[in-house]
Amino acid sequence: MKILFIGRGTIGTLYAWAFEKAGHTVEFYVRPGRKVQYGSHVNLEIWDARRSKKDRLVKEKWPIVTYEEIKENHDYDLIFMSVNPEQVSSVVKYLAPRVGNATVLFFNNFWQDPKAAVAPIPHSQIVCGFPGAGGGFEGYTLYGGLYKTVQFGSFESVPTKRDLEVRKLFAQAGFKIMVQKDLQSWLWNHFINDTLRMYKSDHLRM
Repeated sequence: MKILFIGRGTIGTLYAWAFEKAGHTVEFYVRPGRKVQYGSHVNLEIWDARRSKKDRLVKEKWPIVTYEEIKENHDYDLIFMSVNPEQVSSVVKYLAPRVGNATVLFFNNFWQDPKAAVAPIPHSQIVCGFPGAGGGFEGYTLYGGLYKTVQFGSFESVPTKRDLEVRKLFAQAGFKIMVQKDLQSWLWNHFINDTLRMYKSDHLRM
């Protein structure tokens, strides 16, 4: 697959690295001015739970390809969207006229209805899921980790062809697929639990 990642955030970068290692072509779209700021590589210091225990720690200088524009006649098979919740509407607005025939993976922590959030991108081109990864950047270095499990759901009563293709992509890269029958409720509960954990953490520091 040829995969475009929206932004060079933690989640996207971790999965981009995993997919490239599995033989796929990965590229990043970043906002104007960010290409120079981000540079041509990422230093990875990550924990990869898909590997055996002795090989899980990865330290690598990983070259990346970034663009500041998405052309309407692009040839991407998949557009990977994992951004902060408050960025969703602006990203969707930018993507809608440029999505072409690509599948868009909505891979976000999000408390609202994902089906409404991704309009006006055709629902038939959307796949919804949730990552099993985390970490953060310090300069050009990403400290983080990949869990083996990822979550998926569907807008339809049965998975679509695009749903199955994306799940196959993850499975072939060594990830375990978990399917949520009601992904919206699962995301809502996850968002609330994360918010409560942050509130308790902030409260304890006061």
